[in-house]
Amino acid sequence: MSGAHTDVPSLLGAPLPSPVPADEYEQCPVTDVLRRVGDKWSILVIVLLGRRPYRFNELHRGIETISQRMLTRTLRGLENDGLVHREVFPTVPPGVEYSLTPLGRSLLEPLSALADWVMEHRGAVAAARRESAEGPPGNHR
Repeated sequence: MSGAHTDVPSLLGAPLPSPVPADEYEQCPVTDVLRRVGDKWSILVIVLLGRRPYRFNELHRGIETISQRMLTRTLRGLENDGLVHREVFPTVPPGVEYSLTPLGRSLLEPLSALADWVMEHRGAVAAARRESAEGPPGNHR
């Protein structure tokens, strides 16, 4: 929030051109980060690592349906974004442990706020989806 608009979240206070140019949307840092954390696995990995550090296989066993390849890609992406730290231990074979960086830990609060919003409004969202699926009265799909 800016100092002048304390009652308006900064996202809503930011001016947007109309229509929003495609290249501007694609280059937007908010869009970029939301793509990362909005993928299928990143939020779950961040939440788990927010509880404690994990070794790779332990993390893999903790997420029932993720493949090793997808977990590796997710962790690499989060590491490249500075959200996850990868530490290699000089053992045979080398042990690898993943943890959140301070930047990654700072993401837990806004993710928690989003999760709280979802839990508070999940009934309304489900009702709206049912209503949309049914279509207008007398016009069942």
